[in-house]
Amino acid sequence: MDLFDIGANLTHDAFDADRESVLDRAIAAGVSGMMVTGSSLTCSRKALALAQSHPALLRCTAGVHPHHAAEHDSAQLHDLATLWDAPEVLAIGETGLDFFRDFSPRPAQERVFEWHLEQAAHLGLPLFLHERDAHERFLAMIRAARDAIGDAVVHCFTGDRTALYAYLDLDLYVGITGWICDERRGRHLLELVRDIPADRLMIETDCPYLLPRDLRPRPRDGRNEPAFLPHVHAAVARARGDDPVELARRTTANARRFFRWPAAAEGPSEEAAARMRLH
Repeated sequence: MDLFDIGANLTHDAFDADRESVLDRAIAAGVSGMMVTGSSLTCSRKALALAQSHPALLRCTAGVHPHHAAEHDSAQLHDLATLWDAPEVLAIGETGLDFFRDFSPRPAQERVFEWHLEQAAHLGLPLFLHERDAHERFLAMIRAARDAIGDAVVHCFTGDRTALYAYLDLDLYVGITGWICDERRGRHLLELVRDIPADRLMIETDCPYLLPRDLRPRPRDGRNEPAFLPHVHAAVARARGDDPVELARRTTANARRFFRWPAAAEGPSEEAAARMRLH
């Protein structure tokens, strides 16, 4: 099956020792495309460099996660905006609101999120969105900008039915992670994922975070990676009652359409083929 990971924090230092092996394992697991998440100016620069070094496998986003909003002044945001000219940067984000931890003051989060929305409207790039415990304010800001912005995905959706339906009413895409495999916090997603239209559903690992709790065997270090995306895919397919092959086809097609990154016309790329020959 051909799978696509829409959210992989591959610049995280958890991958510094074996990043190339991580990519090899992802290919062996059937992952043909991965979006490297940019969550700050520094991280976005690293994400772009990584994508440029693996053009067959990786593209990236560039943006400021709400946790880092207070760290970015107008000069840093200006520098961030220059990254969106790069052909490997396919979306604006990760951006949004996080009132769960409040690592940045809420006014700073809203200021930076509003700036991202304005830039997306100006450039026509899709948005990679984060929301946690901020649904009402997040929804209000998206609604106010909805006529101006294009495609947007609420990545790592963990909310309730009200939140899901509100996002679907705004024609947003929804990303599902290994949270759906968590018997403590994710059981509600087993039902809600059935309500996501097939053309609005995407899957992701959000690695190195959110290792599926029911993954066996579990890696000793507890690190998630793109090679575990098939586990998330299988959980979503079971919950929806979908044919796994068809679900893989649909979610990958959705991701490539959303990010405007078409698959290679014929067979694997030279890089992917070379990596596969090593296994």
